[in-house]
Amino acid sequence: MADAYTIEQVKEKITSAFSSEEVKILDKTRPRQIYMEADKDAILKLCTFLKDELNFEHCSCVSGVDRIDRFQVVYHITSYANSIMVEIVVDLPHDNPEIDTISLLWGGANWHEREAYDMYGIIFKNHPKLERILLDESVQFFPMRKDFKSGGL
Repeated sequence: MADAYTIEQVKEKITSAFSSEEVKILDKTRPRQIYMEADKDAILKLCTFLKDELNFEHCSCVSGVDRIDRFQVVYHITSYANSIMVEIVVDLPHDNPEIDTISLLWGGANWHEREAYDMYGIIFKNHPKLERILLDESVQFFPMRKDFKSGGL
């Protein structure tokens, strides 16, 4: 069985492995949860570290958010061995919403990333099958974007 870590040990290992420009652990607290922000170029390295070094076995959520001036991708990743869930928020520029896929680490992220692509137009680089999952391929818009005009088909 893999080693189990406390929240403080997980935080310490992350801050030792990543610069504050790559990953910032936030002061926001809830029991057994860690909140952080990550640079888009560090997300694959961070997720690989969480999985391989800190026993995070499950990605339960990858969501897109349109903040008008930027997009965000929000990840929920859980370690059952440690009884810890991390929430990672990554900002993406509105004019170039691209980020590395994590579906190669956790297969379940595949569907979540496809939904974020389908609804927001966020591109997950190196995704094995980045195509629409809810809407027809012929649809030329992303309905969850704030600049989408409802009923404007």
